[in-house]
Amino acid sequence: MDISKLSFEQAILKLEEVVKDLEDENISLDSAMEKFETGVKLSEYCLKKLNEAEKKIEELTRSVNGKLEVSEIDLKEDEGSLKN
Repeated sequence: MDISKLSFEQAILKLEEVVKDLEDENISLDSAMEKFETGVKLSEYCLKKLNEAEKKIEELTRSVNGKLEVSEIDLKEDEGSLKN
């Protein structure tokens, strides 16, 4: 599997599958080690994608004079707007 070709969402789904497989009590040690290694790679890839997204957001939110404007987001308020 070429992780670099996955979207963030696909990588998260694959990571969830790996975790589910690792929770299986009947998994062999060799298989568990292989799954764990894949999980670590997927986790690192997802973190990289999140960091890239954060940097892009910071670039997009810079003010005209070049200063970064940081504003807090009320997640509870945003969640309500998503439900509507």
